[in-house]
Amino acid sequence: MILVDASIWIDFFRSGNYRAELETLLRNRQLATHHYLIAEMALGSLANRQQTLAELDCLPSLITISIADVRLMIEARGLYAKGIGLVDANLLASCLATPGTKIWTLDNRLGKVADALGIRADSHHLVN
Repeated sequence: MILVDASIWIDFFRSGNYRAELETLLRNRQLATHHYLIAEMALGSLANRQQTLAELDCLPSLITISIADVRLMIEARGLYAKGIGLVDANLLASCLATPGTKIWTLDNRLGKVADALGIRADSHHLVN
């Protein structure tokens, strides 16, 4: 599975970028989302807002990790002072808790941490 980060979705909704990659992930049932990502998207300005959010809600979603477990992961993996936020940390924890799942992001800081954890999806190799 590939967890598609808000940075990809925002670029897609604004410019139409990554349409082919997202369609391929959808077709191959490899695209995943997260409840926190959808909530982040809901905070933005979306065309066809209700329909867009409803469609995002229909996508397969990774589990949400408890704050206590996210805190344990932060300490165990030294993820403090890396410039990521709580939502990013939960996304990473959700990927780690779902074997084989990688995160696709344009966010430099999140990308560096995902690289270090071995769970960053390379946009050129998104589909197995």
